[in-house]
Amino acid sequence: MAAAAGGALAGVLYEPVLVPAGLGVAPPLDPGDWGSVRAQFALPEGVTNLSTFYFASHAATVRAAIDRHRAGLDADPLGYVNANQSSQDDRVARAAATYLDTNASQIAFTDSTTMGLGLVYSGLRLAPGDEVLTTEHDFYATHESLRLRGIRDGTRLRRVRLYDAPERADPQEMVNRLVAALKPTTRLLAITWVHSSTGVRLPVRQIADAVASVNSTRPETERTLVCLDGVHGFGAEDSTPQALGVDFLITGTHKWLFGPRGTGLIWGRPEAWSRFTPIIPSFVDTTGAAPGPWSTPGGFHSFEHRWALAEAFQLHLTIGAGRVAARTRELASALKEGLASIRSVRLRTPRGKEASAGLVCCEVDGYGPDEAVARLRGAKVISSATPYQPSYLRFGPTIINSESDIEAALAAVRAL
Repeated sequence: MAAAAGGALAGVLYEPVLVPAGLGVAPPLDPGDWGSVRAQFALPEGVTNLSTFYFASHAATVRAAIDRHRAGLDADPLGYVNANQSSQDDRVARAAATYLDTNASQIAFTDSTTMGLGLVYSGLRLAPGDEVLTTEHDFYATHESLRLRGIRDGTRLRRVRLYDAPERADPQEMVNRLVAALKPTTRLLAITWVHSSTGVRLPVRQIADAVASVNSTRPETERTLVCLDGVHGFGAEDSTPQALGVDFLITGTHKWLFGPRGTGLIWGRPEAWSRFTPIIPSFVDTTGAAPGPWSTPGGFHSFEHRWALAEAFQLHLTIGAGRVAARTRELASALKEGLASIRSVRLRTPRGKEASAGLVCCEVDGYGPDEAVARLRGAKVISSATPYQPSYLRFGPTIINSESDIEAALAAVRAL
């Protein structure tokens, strides 16, 4: 019966929204007008899309850049790559460095968060007896990358639980639990900025400072590196890797940043890069190469998408990272407050800004998450079910949304 019900729901759950012909021509951007920002995205009217955390729609400038590069590659693949690869790679690296307030030499480019996590957790040099610490709440790719590392060379792995009920997650308690779990042999701490399973946001700077205090009594080679999966904070929170205090930040750029699909990056401190050996050969001259380019996997990839990443960074810089973060938090807070007022809803994401960001997770009495997603889609509200146990109904308001979108989502949930 359950399988039959799941099959019946699948047709509703995954039936795509039909896009009217000609949709996608955007007016000039007024970065101070959220309606103008929304108009940059080829999203049909009458549909509330709260699923940017999965895959983002491309803004008009990103779409145009992809089309431009694709046309050149289709006309003369060899000539276009030879004429543009060096300059376009440099252009993207400069845009990323400006957005991150860092040096381009510290950035490697990947295809996704999963690829970045796999590269970092496979390439960091660990000695026999070294330990890796992560949490029970981290993304599958973190857990699996570290598990596979252990199979290859016997690296010891432990997990710590940071909170018992996500909606009551306390920043100081999370710091205390992590610090208490550190051992003299812990060389790597793998954490996630915003948990995709619950929407809980970690106090990353406080964690990094606490680890730095522990490290201050250790030799350089025995210090714990703090590695951050930043995908659900990147583009939604106004911060930089340096401000967060981490050693590595790994993220996809095709979610909250609205970057081209199939793009991502790794940022690392020079001292952290010095403890890393690349896994996939780079296509740059490795003689004296900077650690970021040297660690960027070589091989042919979707050039038109990688090179259009510069436009995604520019969009956020034009609007202002602070304004993007404030708008995301404003809409997420309104959604949380509205959901919390519905008797049949149990909010699973903390209501306070200290332990939450843009993701909002909840449960609805009488509905499993997949069924709730299917029924909301029938009401033209796009959400998702978290692929974890336990699974929750999940929303992600962004700058493509408006107050009316939040009201539409709340009305649809009330109608369940």
